[in-house]
Amino acid sequence: MRTPEQVREIVRLLLEEYPEASCTLDWGKDYELLFSVRLAAQCTDERVNQITPALFERFPTLEAFAEADVEEVEKYVHSCGFFRAKARDIVKCAQVLLEKYNGELPRTMEELTALPGVGRKTANLILGDVFRVPGSTVVDTHCIRLSNRMGLVDDLKDPVKIEMELRKILPPERSSDFCHCLVLHGRAVCDARKPECEKCCVRHLCQHFSG
Repeated sequence: MRTPEQVREIVRLLLEEYPEASCTLDWGKDYELLFSVRLAAQCTDERVNQITPALFERFPTLEAFAEADVEEVEKYVHSCGFFRAKARDIVKCAQVLLEKYNGELPRTMEELTALPGVGRKTANLILGDVFRVPGSTVVDTHCIRLSNRMGLVDDLKDPVKIEMELRKILPPERSSDFCHCLVLHGRAVCDARKPECEKCCVRHLCQHFSG
């Protein structure tokens, strides 16, 4: 595990390295981010960004999604994989948002994770990116890999346990941005198969590199 001083420096350096770090999904309306994240499960953000313009043009409002035929939505999201479940969740989610929340996204973890197809990762992304809630910690595959390699957590694989450990050590006001930095760093430098440690801005603080 890293010391509190090392953690603060890792956060500082990665935020400095990726100052514009943000969610790489394209969205305009709040619910569009929610639906895009659902589509991104087991799929790349790049692929999702290719199909959502046509999807959001065909269904331009939350009401349009709520009234949509699931099979028609399936045709638009087919290339994202698991398209039947994703289309079903999106339509049902739109209906719940209109019926229960007057078309607005709820602002609590409990309410968000009660929506169809929404888990803690998605809820944290919404809380962090839409509502800027301090402490929002998105644990995706990059976060799991990098937080273990760097020594931010101690050999953990369970996303919820990792989230809880990171919440203890990350500055709450920077945790959301830091998680976006981990995604970019994981793609650019800290690859799953072969991390390019010589290019890493935090290698001198990294447990994997030093150990």
